[in-house]
Amino acid sequence: MKLISWNVNGLRACMGKGFLDFFNEIDADIFCLQETKMQPDQLKLELEGYHQLWCSAQKKGYSGTAMFCKEKPLSVIYELPEEVHATDGRVIAAEFEAFWLVNVYVPNSQRGLTRLDYRMEWEEAFLRFVKELDEKKPVLICGDMNVAHREIDLKNPKTNINNAGFTPQEREKMTVLQQNGFVDSFRYFYPDREGAYSWWSYMFHARENNAGWRIDYFLVSEKVKEKMKDAKIHADIMGSDHCPVELEIDFA
Repeated sequence: MKLISWNVNGLRACMGKGFLDFFNEIDADIFCLQETKMQPDQLKLELEGYHQLWCSAQKKGYSGTAMFCKEKPLSVIYELPEEVHATDGRVIAAEFEAFWLVNVYVPNSQRGLTRLDYRMEWEEAFLRFVKELDEKKPVLICGDMNVAHREIDLKNPKTNINNAGFTPQEREKMTVLQQNGFVDSFRYFYPDREGAYSWWSYMFHARENNAGWRIDYFLVSEKVKEKMKDAKIHADIMGSDHCPVELEIDFA
């Protein structure tokens, strides 16, 4: 089973930059998007053979997630249960026969860390949510988690300490998530690989120089980590300031 996750930074814009070419070529069983920045009625998207799930923000042109899957989910949950976290289109959880897949776009702490306190509350709510699901059946988490967990996960760690996405608080939340039984699939296969990034600033020729961050993840419940076959970062795929990431897992 092939799963793809991609922060498209505006799906309508990405459509003009080769989105469908990659979508058709990769032929994923499940394809998850973050930062769609749209309502479903703003784009006629015909994806033959796929069920479409959309979770859009109330604020137009902001945030949003989507999931396209060949198999119809048994059930779907949109957003975290707490009302304070339920307006930005950040979570789609789809139940399948063998697992839950949670597609997530984690809030950015913003320049000056103006949303760091909210981010910490959100992270705690998200941890509760995925732990409850994991008690029912194994959980896979994918998406833009807006944190580089370790120094190896970004090009310039020393100069980014206490910047959004690399604060001790955000990194600790990722540590706690993993300590609660969720395995970073890429580091499971490639614990020491350097220069593996999924996001690059549009400034300073960052992508050209591979001065990036790895902030897009597939995390897999400890219960099924042995079923993972590989994890990939498609750094050669353009269309967004993020690139797609992939998980291959076999539940057969």
